[in-house]
Amino acid sequence: MDFCPRGLFAGIRPFLFIFAIPFLLFPARALPEGGLLVQAAERPVTLTGYTRSRKTMTLACEVAGKVLGVHYDMGETIGKAPFLTVDTTFIDLQIQGTRQTLHRLQISRKSALSRIGFLEKESQRILSVFQKGGTTEQRKDAALQELEQARLNLQSIVAEIAAANVRLEEQRERRRRHFLFAPAGWIVTGKHIEEGELVTAGTPVALLSDFRQLVVPLSVSRQSLSALENLPREFEVHVEGRPAKAVLNWVNPRFDEKTRKVQIELLIPRFEGKKRGGLVCRMRLKIPAAGVQVPKAAVSNRYENPRVFLLKNGDAVPVFILEDSGDFFRIAEDPRLPPGTALMSPKTRQEKASAGDAPPSP
Repeated sequence: MDFCPRGLFAGIRPFLFIFAIPFLLFPARALPEGGLLVQAAERPVTLTGYTRSRKTMTLACEVAGKVLGVHYDMGETIGKAPFLTVDTTFIDLQIQGTRQTLHRLQISRKSALSRIGFLEKESQRILSVFQKGGTTEQRKDAALQELEQARLNLQSIVAEIAAANVRLEEQRERRRRHFLFAPAGWIVTGKHIEEGELVTAGTPVALLSDFRQLVVPLSVSRQSLSALENLPREFEVHVEGRPAKAVLNWVNPRFDEKTRKVQIELLIPRFEGKKRGGLVCRMRLKIPAAGVQVPKAAVSNRYENPRVFLLKNGDAVPVFILEDSGDFFRIAEDPRLPPGTALMSPKTRQEKASAGDAPPSP
């Protein structure tokens, strides 16, 4: 059975022809020849700096005494062990004495509670006899006074126990500070103490640096800073020739009047290579430059007379070359060559001139 009769295609052909007419009569506008356009001038700039640790701290001892051991050397990474240990002999004796005092006070407290229990019963018996007229009021008052003094003595013992507990906690805390800990993951970059030396409270014993993240301080011009701020949040740099990602960590708002530059800092949060200071970090930027730039393919330089040709009418425009930058020439500004102007290659202009479509090249 024929599901596609010829008459169906016969009826569609006129519509296809009508639909194709606009594409035949109005072709798409062609882009400028070879993309030869006048562009705003830019020049490449390479920023170079050296890596440093993100944070640095001076480690100081909080107690005085003899150093029993230093557990890390230069360049080693801090782990779980303390950086150094100070002799704990005297603080241990103080803690032992405080514990003995607490033990004595606990015994006194038990004795006071026992005496209070006895005096309460005794005073109840004397009070009962007094109510029956079997004893004097003086004896009753003396029994009550003795009970009150026993209770006050118990309160005094409880207060001494609380003070001894505070003193013991203070001594334990001081003992903990005989073991000087440092942040894990940091690296020892300076060491000022050795085993067996005497140390006083507040004495700097080491310099530590955090190289888990690297920073690069730079001094940049206003144009370079503007180009940096227009980059994505993470941009590419090269550390010792290896690619890495960096972010703009901070910008110092202070302006250096002598150098006319601004201090900034780049942060490299992740780097797979060896992390240390002094690694060369480079990044390339493009900053605005004087003049405009044109493709080399659009410049004719016959008889050392450089010029370009406008695509719209083929007119020649003399240019003054300022710099050769790769595939482009940076030229002096000309009101006839604003950025975005379409140009014609010399070869195409010569071909059009030979065909009579344009004046020959001068």
